[in-house]
Amino acid sequence: MNPERVDKVATGIILGLAGLVGLVILSLLIYILAMGIPNISWHFLTANAESFAAGGGIRDQLFNSLYLVLLTLIVSVPLALCAAIYLSEYAPENRWTQMLRLAIEVLSSLPSVVVGLFGYLVFVLQFGFDFSLLAGALALTILNLPILTRSCEDALQQVPYLQRQAGLGLGMSKWRVTTKIVLPAALPGIITGAILSAGRIFGEAAALIYTAGQSSPAINYADWNPFSPTSFLNPMRPAETLAVHIWKVNSEGLVPDARAVSNGSAAVLIITILLFNLAARYVGHRIKQRLTK
Repeated sequence: MNPERVDKVATGIILGLAGLVGLVILSLLIYILAMGIPNISWHFLTANAESFAAGGGIRDQLFNSLYLVLLTLIVSVPLALCAAIYLSEYAPENRWTQMLRLAIEVLSSLPSVVVGLFGYLVFVLQFGFDFSLLAGALALTILNLPILTRSCEDALQQVPYLQRQAGLGLGMSKWRVTTKIVLPAALPGIITGAILSAGRIFGEAAALIYTAGQSSPAINYADWNPFSPTSFLNPMRPAETLAVHIWKVNSEGLVPDARAVSNGSAAVLIITILLFNLAARYVGHRIKQRLTK
C-alpha cells in the first residue's frame, strides 16, 4: 500500500478515536450540567444541608471543600517544591535517584481508598486527630504530592540550562541561581500545576470518608477563632465535603429531594473544577506575559 495512503488512514483513525473520546466526555459533561444547573440557586448555595426535610443547600459542604483544598496546598506545595528542586537541580543520576523517582510514580498510582485507609490508621487513630479537616488535608497531601512534585520538576527543567550557566558564570552560588533565576522563570508552570492539582483534590471523596468524616457539625461563620469548636476556621473539626455529600445523598439520603440535591451538587462540583482549570491557564499566561516583558 502507498505510504501516503497508509499515513492518511492512520491519521484518520487516530483523529476519529480522539474525537470519539472527546464526544463521550463532552456528552457526559453536558448531561451533568443539564441535570444539575436547574437545581442551583442562591438559596441552594447558601443554605444548610437538611437531613430529612426538602429544600436544603450545600453551604457548609462547599466551604469545607474549598477550605480543605487550601489546607492541602499549604502542606503539599512547599514539600513538592523542595522535592522538585532537589530532583531537578541537585540530585545526581544514580540508583538512589532512580528509586526515588520510581517511588513517586508508585505513590501517584495508589487508589484513593488505600490512601484513605492509611490516613484513618495513621492520622485519625495513631496521631489522634480524629475525623477532622487536618486529617483529610494530610491524606490528600499523600495523593497530591507525587503529581505536584512531577509538575514542579517539569516546570524547573523547562528553564533553559544556559540561564543557569549565565548565573554561575557571574559568580552566583548554586542556591542563588536556583532561587533568583530558575524559580522565577518556572513560576508560571509551578502555579499552573498547583491550581490544577487543587481541582483534582477538590473532587476527591474516597480518601475523605475515612479521614475528614461524613458529617459537619454546626459551625459559626462569625467565629474567627480557629481554636473554637464552632469556628469555621477550626482545622480539627469533622467536615463533610461536597464530593462526600454527593456520595452520601445518593447512598443513604433520606431527604425527599435527594435526586435534585445530588444533581445540583454534582453540577457545582463540575463548574468549580472547570473554574480551577480556567484559572490555571489564565494565571500561568498572565505571569508568563509579565516575565517576558
